[in-house]
Amino acid sequence: MENKAFPTAEKFSLTEKVSYAEGSVVSKIIIRNERGNLTLFAFDKGEFLSEHTAPFDAIVQILDGKGEVVIDGQAIELNTGESIIMPANVRHAVNATERFKMLLTMIK
Repeated sequence: MENKAFPTAEKFSLTEKVSYAEGSVVSKIIIRNERGNLTLFAFDKGEFLSEHTAPFDAIVQILDGKGEVVIDGQAIELNTGESIIMPANVRHAVNATERFKMLLTMIK
């Protein structure tokens, strides 16, 4: 199945492939298969992903703006260009203290 939003063998800008939407979290799947996934997110200020766990480590890379990742109750502010690894099976959440875009990478 071809992903028309992300064609292969063509360059693209991650920040241009997902747009902010007022009062929303927008996500776009770049790749999802049995080995893992890459997903782009755009958070409007005040939006969030509620606390949850995942069975695999995941890395968050901030592409634009500033957000907060909460891991096991500890809030960590991340700015454009910064990243953090969220460990498997540990509760985590994502909060938009400002508008921001991120790339989430999970490898199984």
